[in-house]
Amino acid sequence: MPRIKTPRNLAGTSNMSRQHQRALTWMVLGAAVIGAYYIFFCAPIDTLAIPFEEHEIYMNSRNSFTSYKSRQSYDWRDAPFRHAISSYTPLPDGRPQALPRVQFDFPPETKGQRERRETMRVAVRDEFIRTWNSYRARAWAEDELKPITGTGSKTFGGWGATLVDSLDTLWIMGLKDEFYEGVQAVAAIDFGRSDMKTVSVFETTIRYLGGMLSAYDLSQEPVLLEKAIQLGEMLYRAFDTENHTPTNWLDIEKAKNPESSKLKSETNICFACLGSLAMEFTRLAQITQEPKYYDAVARVTRLLDRTQDTTRIPGLWPTMVNARTEEFNASRFFSAGALADSTYEYFPKMHALLGGLDPVYRKLYTDSAAKIDQHLLFRPQLEDELLSADLLFCGDVHASRPNEASLDPQMQHLTCFVGGMFALAGRLFSNPADVALGEKLTKGCIYAYAAMPTGIGPEVFSTLACADRAHCPWNATTWSDKVLHGHGTKYAQSAEQIAAEKGLPRGWTAIRDKRYLLRPEAIESVFILYRITGKHEYLSAAWDMFAAVVAHTRTPHANAQLLDVTGQTGYGPEARTAAVGERYRGHGPAAVREGNVEDKMESFWTAETLKYFYLVFSRPDMVDLDEWVFNTEAHPFRRPRKGGV
Repeated sequence: MPRIKTPRNLAGTSNMSRQHQRALTWMVLGAAVIGAYYIFFCAPIDTLAIPFEEHEIYMNSRNSFTSYKSRQSYDWRDAPFRHAISSYTPLPDGRPQALPRVQFDFPPETKGQRERRETMRVAVRDEFIRTWNSYRARAWAEDELKPITGTGSKTFGGWGATLVDSLDTLWIMGLKDEFYEGVQAVAAIDFGRSDMKTVSVFETTIRYLGGMLSAYDLSQEPVLLEKAIQLGEMLYRAFDTENHTPTNWLDIEKAKNPESSKLKSETNICFACLGSLAMEFTRLAQITQEPKYYDAVARVTRLLDRTQDTTRIPGLWPTMVNARTEEFNASRFFSAGALADSTYEYFPKMHALLGGLDPVYRKLYTDSAAKIDQHLLFRPQLEDELLSADLLFCGDVHASRPNEASLDPQMQHLTCFVGGMFALAGRLFSNPADVALGEKLTKGCIYAYAAMPTGIGPEVFSTLACADRAHCPWNATTWSDKVLHGHGTKYAQSAEQIAAEKGLPRGWTAIRDKRYLLRPEAIESVFILYRITGKHEYLSAAWDMFAAVVAHTRTPHANAQLLDVTGQTGYGPEARTAAVGERYRGHGPAAVREGNVEDKMESFWTAETLKYFYLVFSRPDMVDLDEWVFNTEAHPFRRPRKGGV
């Protein structure tokens, strides 16, 4: 079994509060039970016995191409495009630059290290297989599987979001039979029609287009590119506005009809929806050598470049923008989380995807990262001052007046990606300070998981923010006043009583959303930091997270969103820990499967969360970050190489 390291080990101190000791004790016990069960009951002996080198060969082997017949009721290449473009922005020309190395130079593993890592890798693979088999049997080609009732649901176009989103995960895990079965199903998808009147341009791009392009990059299966081109042509119509900024939603039937009224650009579109299409359309342009796809997102990039210093916080953009007027100085809310996250994420990743040939992405990242650091990042004030010194969170900012920023120390699970973003950019741009920021941000998310009795971080929570990152002594009076003020006079007698009832660790002032939605952002950053630093403490943290997530989200069919990570549901940590082994055999208490989970499992569970868990426990040359770059849905795109795309 792997040795468990707590966030205090990461912070370099063994001091911890009694509350954290209790929570971490239950985490360790749960991880031990789960790990033992996997080793003795779940891990397939034949899989564990396969030398990794053979697994790599299997992962990279390709079948002779099968002639899959693509079904398509409408050819999107024939769809009208009303706002004609006279010339297209070409892909940057020239030989890709030799960018700085991203990954740590890992030394050879010892036998013990390999056995430990392989046990964890197979555990993740088995969890994916269990989910995939349920999806295949109960919701095949549906967008999502409902993990409690075992039925399918349509949420994103009705084209099989989980199917398409998971193709590259199947390939990476070496599940080739399942992959080619999935390719056959993808060939039958008809992107010419949908059960839904409109589709989200952003979600369809990152999940479907990104999923097919990544699976094509891995397998070179021609039908995947054929389907990606059809979908890309459909999504390209979202840019058919007067200034060629994309719409948030696309009406499929109107887009096909030449008599329909012209599209208008959005007066209120989320920043992520505007700027997070760049990687997918760029990769489509690189593979097809069709410049119009790159032109579409390059125009948006130029708009971002022109407006970066015109907002209420120069360097950053608000979460909602007016794309029609191209003036982004009205909104006063700024965040790196919901509604904004992936646009910031794509700046350094586009630099890598283009081989460093367009300096604008470095400029956009450098200027925005400095302002994120200045205005959004904060050190949490905790009872354990030594622990807090090694942590950072990323909050939100309100700018009621230009250049006046007021921090809201509210941390979203979504913003856990920021640690990986800073670290990756720090490597790509040779900036060790950004790597250091990435480490502290990632450790902040590891701590948020460990601080909860379930071992899983909440969707949204707030803490006290230190006024000074260098020196931040604990102030119990400030914390008590903030808790009392935040929860009203009903609880005015005791802040400790409120904390106990609300599941608040000391230093936390509120948990605004207690759910865990099977999100990947925390393990995403842990994966990136492990690959960049080579520190084995990130492997231990990843295993703690995986053990906790599986223990509390597993249902008879798959894994479900958790309603309350604080355990304030009447089903305490002692009972949960004791039930772990039985729950793995499918006989766990109904209260766990039904009382604290909801019948929802988005496609990113198999596309992102389990993929990142699998990769952190794989050998580091599995999807090497110096050869691949991930889109925001964890789909790896091949970085440009000499003599090819």
